[in-house]
Amino acid sequence: MNTQSYKTVMANKATVKKEWVVIDATDQVLGRLSSQVAKILRGKHKPSFTPHVDCGDNVIVINADKVRLTGRKLTDKQYVRHTGYPGGQRFATPKEMLHRKPIWVIEHAVKGMLPKNRLGAALFRNLYVYAGSEHPHEAQQPKKIELSNIK
Repeated sequence: MNTQSYKTVMANKATVKKEWVVIDATDQVLGRLSSQVAKILRGKHKPSFTPHVDCGDNVIVINADKVRLTGRKLTDKQYVRHTGYPGGQRFATPKEMLHRKPIWVIEHAVKGMLPKNRLGAALFRNLYVYAGSEHPHEAQQPKKIELSNIK
């Protein structure tokens, strides 16, 4: 008699159903928004989640320039980069970066929450961030989702 009543289903590239979703970042807290976006990119909200497969959705984030940071992070937090030259360490605050490159702030936060390997790089390519409310992906018929509805 076979005692196993079910088989574990492992998703693969051919069986994954990818969708397009739009998330409005207006007045959303940066870290909370980024963790939800990373979860959707990874596919952890789906019952067919498989850790080693890109089973997440394509995510479009609009109004990136209207994202919010709590506390004093807008002025006290620092992004550090290095030019590659001696003494080439450069610092920037989120306030400066939101003024110069609002898209980068969300991309940087989401990228830090994805795996640090080839799968993470592939997942990051499914993220599209726009500063305004317009995006060129209407042909994909993305569905608008609220972050409060995601568990």
